[in-house]
Amino acid sequence: MADGDSDEGEDIFINSNNPPLSVSRGVSQPDRAQEEAPGDLFTEEGQQEEEEEERSTAKSNGVHSDEDSDLFAEAHVELSTDKSSSSAQKETSTSSSAPRPAPTFTPSPAAMQPTSLEQLEEEEARDSFDVDVAVTNPEKIGDGMNAYVAYKVSTRTSLSMFRSKTFSVRRRFSDFLGLYEKLSVKQSLHGCIIPPPPEKSVVGMTKVKVGMDDPSSVEFVERRRAALERYLQRIVAHPTLLQDPDVREFLEREDPLPRAVNTQALSGAGFLKMINKASDAVNKMTIKMNESDTWFEDRFQEVEAEEQQLRKLHAVVDLLVNHRKELCGNTAVFAKSMAMLGNSEDNTALSRALSQLAEVEDKMEQLHQEQAASDFFIFAELLADYIRLLGAVRGCFDQRMRAWQRWQEAQSTLQKKREAEAKLLWANKPDKLQQAKEEITEWESKVTQYERDFDRIGMTVRKEVLRFEVRNINTYIHWYE
Repeated sequence: MADGDSDEGEDIFINSNNPPLSVSRGVSQPDRAQEEAPGDLFTEEGQQEEEEEERSTAKSNGVHSDEDSDLFAEAHVELSTDKSSSSAQKETSTSSSAPRPAPTFTPSPAAMQPTSLEQLEEEEARDSFDVDVAVTNPEKIGDGMNAYVAYKVSTRTSLSMFRSKTFSVRRRFSDFLGLYEKLSVKQSLHGCIIPPPPEKSVVGMTKVKVGMDDPSSVEFVERRRAALERYLQRIVAHPTLLQDPDVREFLEREDPLPRAVNTQALSGAGFLKMINKASDAVNKMTIKMNESDTWFEDRFQEVEAEEQQLRKLHAVVDLLVNHRKELCGNTAVFAKSMAMLGNSEDNTALSRALSQLAEVEDKMEQLHQEQAASDFFIFAELLADYIRLLGAVRGCFDQRMRAWQRWQEAQSTLQKKREAEAKLLWANKPDKLQQAKEEITEWESKVTQYERDFDRIGMTVRKEVLRFEVRNINTYIHWYE
């Protein structure tokens, strides 16, 4: 051919006096059909078989078979999506050689998803869910090392999916971890962002079991209660997770839930280790993903950069909290020393002054203690919680990469099966040929299914990340207020 493998099907049949000719393989390109002369197509060497010429003649007279229509439909579907070169080659080999009208491109499902924060905000405003969840009244149940803390989970809603408008249940910490475990198994594989639960703390819980009245134990329980409330509020704010049967059972079932298993990996270090392990598995892929969509690449880099910066900030805040606690302790020692010195002073005026200084230092010690608690609960804890949430966002990107890897491995296996079939044909082994064809058919269906899974997960991840950004903006506004 004079100019590559371009299809000039429409130009061939402009003049009805021209003899029917075969057209080169490939997907038609209507935008270039008017630029090249029909004469360029006559330079192809060799002649097609008589059946090809008869079919071309029939098509030039406006007659199209059902098979040709189906082939065009398949090619049209691939033209409307942005796929890799392997998909394009697959459709090129199956496209019709007959002239076709200019295809009308339909938007892909990804294009119909919300593409901006404003659109997603409008969509969430229309699909808002009236659900309010609160975690209150922590209560220690049992004695000794078998004791545990149960929390009251109160729900208020007007949604018809629940049995009543207001209800409350008692849940222990392992029940929250069990809910996360169930949601991760079902929803994370689809690209959803599963909010992570609070960290497990063996030291903190041991103090609670030994003595609930200890100030550090009370502080630990209150901190965990606030974290569990944030965890549930994120779940019920997610339209997909809210409709999960396990979520509704967690909120409504009055009887105790079955004991959760495999919650050891959900501790603070265990959760980070799980996320890092998943990222390492993606990095060790035999087939590296060449990202064609810059949107995913940019968002993933933004999430990683934000996570690194917040980790550095969290380390600095930890130092600040520790500094305030040390300042609080030193101030208390200084106030006690001034009080003792004032009591031992013989000079009345100086004794009164030292006693007043001791009272001022006592008040300063209380202020430092309150400030340290505020820095810890409002700043350090929220930062740690947000860092875990960013790890969950990174995990949904990893799920998309795993889906792509599964798709590429299936394509590679299909190619090997086809090569094996060609060898059987060449070796003239008809007894094994039927089995080879069945395996090819099976892997073709797998490739198609894995490709659809990759597209679906990609659309879900895009929407999840946009929703996450909207939630971030609202969270920052709430913090500033």
